[in-house]
Amino acid sequence: GLIFYDTKVTVMNRVLNATVQRTADHAAPEITLDPLEIVGGEIRSSENSYFCQAARQLGCVPSSQLCVKLASGGDPTYAFNIRFTGEEVHGTSGSFRHFLWQVCKELQSSSLSLLLLCPSSAVNKNKGKYILTPSPITYAEEQLFHFFGQLLGIAIRADVPLPLDLLPSFWKTLVGEPLDPDVDLQEADILTYNYVKKFENINDETELEALCAEIASQHLAMESPDCPNKPCCKFTYLTMTGDEVELCPRGRHIPVGWENKDVYAAAIRSLRMRELQSLECTTAVRAGLGSIIPLQLLTTLTPLEMELRTCGLPYINLEFLKAHTMYQVGLMETDQHIEFFWSALEMFTQEELCKFIKFACNQERIPFTCPCKDGGPDTAHVPPYPMKIAPPDGAAGT
Repeated sequence: GLIFYDTKVTVMNRVLNATVQRTADHAAPEITLDPLEIVGGEIRSSENSYFCQAARQLGCVPSSQLCVKLASGGDPTYAFNIRFTGEEVHGTSGSFRHFLWQVCKELQSSSLSLLLLCPSSAVNKNKGKYILTPSPITYAEEQLFHFFGQLLGIAIRADVPLPLDLLPSFWKTLVGEPLDPDVDLQEADILTYNYVKKFENINDETELEALCAEIASQHLAMESPDCPNKPCCKFTYLTMTGDEVELCPRGRHIPVGWENKDVYAAAIRSLRMRELQSLECTTAVRAGLGSIIPLQLLTTLTPLEMELRTCGLPYINLEFLKAHTMYQVGLMETDQHIEFFWSALEMFTQEELCKFIKFACNQERIPFTCPCKDGGPDTAHVPPYPMKIAPPDGAAGT
């Protein structure tokens, strides 16, 4: 926390350029995607998604081939080139950025099960935020998490902000920061947080009985074996994926009472923290990321800085865009139609601005910083900036 973000990024960029493994005399790996597999935005099966199509084809490419220098200048080098079957695309930038955008959409949809909508979003807290799906993973899923990690590293080298909305707990586990059992649980699952707090704050057995009765009315509790009419909770709880699990051996047969209510609350909290850390999944993601960028770099970044470096800001900064706009010969910033253009953009909502950026350069977010602002010898822009505004093609007409 003692080093400015810009300084960290400068060091990071230097390290990324010093760890390049694919040189100019190596051809870029190329993958072929079939857009017809996802016509109309509906993916029929996860194997047809761009994510899985790419994971299959890049599975046999050594990760060293994906370690390229930071993208800058007019025609940047990207980790791999993309060819869409049956489509004529000029250059490599547009299709690469479109691919990353599409993959983020797939990751945050029901077609792939790698990410899970955080339970809090069901009650309008952290709406639309995701976490890694916490469950034991198969070898095939581990490969997909590994590829997800590689994509994070590829996007960092390409300096294309990914439109991913992940909870801070994801970035914490990625950079190796411990989770906060209060703050992170509340962010991810406010209902469970409130449930645990109720048990922790009970003052006497009458309150406990009332709470168990309230839970029983919501079908979460059973009757006590000792007194058939007295409702009680057992040492079980639902996982984030909806499965009922025992919180301790033979938990289904242990009722929650005055003496063990704190143990019960602690067991639920610990279940959720394990799910949020999702060790197997995180290890696979970190392994993938580490095959593209040196993991030692993450030790200098806070979780928020890691998110900024990977995903940029979720809103469009028009001042940044203005500062990174070029006007072609004969055009001036003071021309009437240019002024109209900017004032029109100023009236756009953030959602409309994202659509405009997507239309103009095939990505939804713009970078947070750009090396050009320091004006040093390496004043190359981050692609696809600067944005160019050209004069109209036709001379006739007003």
